[in-house]
Amino acid sequence: MRSTSVLRQPVVPVPAILTPPFNPKLCPLFTATSAACNKHPPFHSFSAPPPEKFRVPATKKPNFPELDSQEDEKGPLLSSNHNEDVNGTSTSIQENGGEKVDLGWLPAFPHVLIASMSNFLFGYHIGVMNGPIVSVAQELGFEGNSILEGLVVSIFIAGAFVGSICSGSIADKLGCRRTFQIDTVPLILGALISAQAHSLDELLLGRFLVGLGIGVTTVLVPIYISEVAPTKYRGSLGTLCQIGTCLGIIASLFLGLPSESDPHWWRMILYIASIPGFVVTIGMQFAVESPRWLCKAGRVDDARKVVHDLWGPSEVNKAMEEFQTVIRNDGDDLQSGWLELLEEPHSREANFFNGAVAFIGGALFVLQQFAGINGVLYFSSLTFKDVGITSGALASLYVGLTNFAGALCALYLIDRLGRQRLLTGSYLGMAVSMFVIVYAISFPVDEELSHNLSIMGTLLYIFTFAIGAGPATGLIIPELSSSRTRGRIMGFSFSVHWVCNFLVGLFFLELVERLGVAPVYATFGAVSLLAATFAYFFIVETKGRSLEEIEMSLNSSFPRGDE
Repeated sequence: MRSTSVLRQPVVPVPAILTPPFNPKLCPLFTATSAACNKHPPFHSFSAPPPEKFRVPATKKPNFPELDSQEDEKGPLLSSNHNEDVNGTSTSIQENGGEKVDLGWLPAFPHVLIASMSNFLFGYHIGVMNGPIVSVAQELGFEGNSILEGLVVSIFIAGAFVGSICSGSIADKLGCRRTFQIDTVPLILGALISAQAHSLDELLLGRFLVGLGIGVTTVLVPIYISEVAPTKYRGSLGTLCQIGTCLGIIASLFLGLPSESDPHWWRMILYIASIPGFVVTIGMQFAVESPRWLCKAGRVDDARKVVHDLWGPSEVNKAMEEFQTVIRNDGDDLQSGWLELLEEPHSREANFFNGAVAFIGGALFVLQQFAGINGVLYFSSLTFKDVGITSGALASLYVGLTNFAGALCALYLIDRLGRQRLLTGSYLGMAVSMFVIVYAISFPVDEELSHNLSIMGTLLYIFTFAIGAGPATGLIIPELSSSRTRGRIMGFSFSVHWVCNFLVGLFFLELVERLGVAPVYATFGAVSLLAATFAYFFIVETKGRSLEEIEMSLNSSFPRGDE
């Protein structure tokens, strides 16, 4: 998912918003003892305590098929299989050669699209201040003061940190729909206050309010999509977070072009920033609530209707059975506490599971940010200048289009290759890109060749980031989290993201000045290799499995069939 920086960046950052067999080395992270791991390997069998109305078979191994058994090698969106729409009729359309386009994702798409509009707004606010910051500084009287210019950016990150911390508890209590609508209040007010600002204090207040809203958004959108999207399409629909952010950045770049000739244009583009907030507010009035939250809130009939309409009638009984099984184990109260990540008196195994997922979520964002995405984007403007591209807007456009292309590839690949393989491959590609740039800088055989290698390495780095490290990081964390603590774990993980984001932006230029570009980029490459290793050994594949199947398989507090 995402990143901004405390630096004044000529090129805007891209959003941060895999399937080998399960690796036994990961087991200790999710079970109390390694013996329990060997006894109950993940994603094999599980059972629920004997319920009155719902039952998970204990004697028969549940069928948790890989996606390959649900679709052919063409992937989830193009398949020869027949699927049913919400009325139980076929959603496949005959094409040439007898192929059928699988439209099982379509019922959920409008709801996911409305949620992703929040990420569009996120991307828009990332890029909106990059071009006009000089005009803003001149008009408000802090031109040439790099500290104040940095403060305009860093106050945004401070607001996002606070929003991330608060988001989980609000969503647990009110549900995703209402939280989305409440979150648009600081987003709209912040944009309007910033647009009408006549002093630095007013601008800082507006930017803080926007950051507050963005902090909630970055946590809420992945949770909502993971809980609303059908299992088969959860990865592909989840990448709309990244795509929305990319489109927001590109839109802000285009709309910011007139600011080069009109010193007051920055007010207009900040007024425009309020429009997506109104779209989200109205759109969420027609969007569905998460069926999992509805079930926890006791609105079982509403949850059943959402599953029927979005996932299909054939999924209703299985989904409701899984929801109820998880609720019986986790508890049906809507609020979870921060201490549950560390202390859960009624279940030591669940405590270990939640703590392990929180550790993985925080670690993934630490590795993502210290792999250097913000630093590379900041320095890319100088790289483009070396080959004659002196326009910062044009350089930003190249970066934005590369990021968008990578996000589209992620949309195609994430439910085919899986999260773990995509994360691992993404970080390996980022490492190779960094080492190519280091080679071009350290061993320049030919000046033109070195510049071309630097450009190629920079674009390849951004592309490979957008394929996996960006979208998959925000998607895998809610998938691994338990239903009860999903909001808290996501809030914790994104708060770590914003802290690391701030630190990288704060110290990057100083490190470059003291050590040089090559050593810093080599460090980014080394961290990328470390991240690839972490993803390979410590990330469990989640594609093709419902959130409840994942939780019941990984959380040893659920009774097992042979116990």
